[in-house]
Amino acid sequence: MPVSKLTVAVPVYNERARVARALKELQATPLPVETEVIVVDDGSTDGTWEELGQLMLPDSVRLIRHQQNRGKGAALRSALEAASGDVFVPFDADLEYDPADLAKCLQPLIRDEADVVYGTRTFGSHTSFSYIYVLGNKFLNTWANVLFNCYISDLETCYKMVRTSILRSLNLRADGFDIEAEVTAKLLRAKHRPYEVAISYKARTREQGKKIAWQDGVIALWVIAKIRLGGR
Repeated sequence: MPVSKLTVAVPVYNERARVARALKELQATPLPVETEVIVVDDGSTDGTWEELGQLMLPDSVRLIRHQQNRGKGAALRSALEAASGDVFVPFDADLEYDPADLAKCLQPLIRDEADVVYGTRTFGSHTSFSYIYVLGNKFLNTWANVLFNCYISDLETCYKMVRTSILRSLNLRADGFDIEAEVTAKLLRAKHRPYEVAISYKARTREQGKKIAWQDGVIALWVIAKIRLGGR
């Protein structure tokens, strides 16, 4: 199935200091297909929405605003509802991911070798948030692999590039960071195995605005198990 258009969803919450640079880097990245960018401000209180309004954005960039903070999952679901691309991928505005890797992730889809591509991160001393974070990520991967009898290396990656029709068929419900676990578990339950592509990654610190916490990992474990057992 050919790829004619990519939707890049950018959920933002209190990212005034980074959003302009993130969007500039994204727009400067050459991609092999037509691309639309949907930025969803999830009720920011630091002036992010006002900053977005001052940027000189092309017509290919659309802005959506949540009046109240609802969570990353809610922001991505709003973007998915509005998407016109036949392939969909999230892109965080926190500068942890390199937008150039989007082109790498697109290649298996363009070659019709996959319907789902995950950008798999490698963790090292200069790229990981913390040792506990890396251990938690590995445990989540093992948990999903055992429950679904598969092998994936990085279910928490932001770069989940999926055909839009498949994502919409999953009936996603999560509002928070558990959207990552929900997407992976529902893809695996539907027999969609991700094609993994190695990407670069540089985690920011808690002081720089890292928002995910250990409680989100516990919730992810529960979400994966619930979906494996037939829950919605």
